[in-house]
Amino acid sequence: MSSPEHPTPPLTKPDISLSEFVVLMAVMTSLVALSIDAMLPALHHIGQDLQITNSQDTHLIVSLFFIGMGFGQLYYGPVSDDKGRRYAILSGLIIFAIGSIICMLAESLTVMLVGRVIQAFGVSGPRIAALAVIRDKYEGEAMARVMSFIMMVFILVPMVAPSFGQAIMFWASWRHIFSSFLLIGLLVGIWFFIRQPETLPKEMRQSFNWSQLWQSSKFILSHKLVMFYTISTGLIFGAFLAYISASQTIFQHIYDTGELFPLYFALLAFSIGFASFINGTLVMRLGMRTLCTWAMIGWLIFSTLLLISCWLYAGIPPMWLFVSVLFCAFFCIGVLFGNINAMAMQPLGNMAGLGAAIIGSLSSLFSVPIAVFIGGFLEQSVTPIALGFCVFGLISFVFYWKAE
Repeated sequence: MSSPEHPTPPLTKPDISLSEFVVLMAVMTSLVALSIDAMLPALHHIGQDLQITNSQDTHLIVSLFFIGMGFGQLYYGPVSDDKGRRYAILSGLIIFAIGSIICMLAESLTVMLVGRVIQAFGVSGPRIAALAVIRDKYEGEAMARVMSFIMMVFILVPMVAPSFGQAIMFWASWRHIFSSFLLIGLLVGIWFFIRQPETLPKEMRQSFNWSQLWQSSKFILSHKLVMFYTISTGLIFGAFLAYISASQTIFQHIYDTGELFPLYFALLAFSIGFASFINGTLVMRLGMRTLCTWAMIGWLIFSTLLLISCWLYAGIPPMWLFVSVLFCAFFCIGVLFGNINAMAMQPLGNMAGLGAAIIGSLSSLFSVPIAVFIGGFLEQSVTPIALGFCVFGLISFVFYWKAE
């Protein structure tokens, strides 16, 4: 029994370990990648079942997903600052489940795209609130380091997601890919609900009102550093999204890899994960700005090499050359994404939720038209991908350089 001089301390829920935190945040943010990449091997079968006459329209199943994310992030940013991170994550998972059910039952491309937009809107909750949770717990170089380790775990999903989707189709219909999304979302929600406490105390929350939203948004949108980094990210991600949307066409139709497509996709995804690991070990010593500058230059160099190889080989470089150059270019992407997001969010403090929403939304809204534009030229050659990497990479570098 405790004495008055030595009262028993109150019981509090202990914070989870760094390793579990990294894995949990990575799994929640990777629901986006899973929802995109697991569908890639199924696009041809979906097109046949839904009677899609233009094969390029199947790319919309990937690219329009980011439209839903753009609007979802704008909604869940203020919600996470007002009602807390846990509310945003759990409610988002419920909407994600509704969208998955619509896609699973779709009998036309229109219904499929509506379901994908709803699905993306919902998954924006875990994505945005997870970034805000990370910002609540870490900042500056420490946040960049944690983001790099999260990215390292996160990248395992794009590596295995196409194989995961292809394995489901081997045993069942593509519709069961969406069934798996329901199950995974449920398990992630239970894990988060049990293990991760709220990171935004009630006294630190910003009650939603239109006046405050306008003032906060005006501050973020007029902040030169935040906006230039955001535009830079959106431009380079647009070129990268064009590759993601068309990857099934590139590997299975232009290069005729057949069922080996998931292996090539995983190899290039590994490049991004490996870069994130290297970035996590170096960012505290060299700084985000230095690493990003070298990564930007590297991206432009390898994009130019890819474009030259397309010209030399009539638009279809040898497979070994194409994959080798992309591996190096995507290594640069792995360094860029985590660092630029961290640098953009660094000045935002308690507006981390709204800041993450605006940054993520604008990046998505920039990237989708770019990806659709590049993809519209992709038929029997990978030259549009290489040209998009070069042109939008150069414009991205200009905005990045002006940020400082």
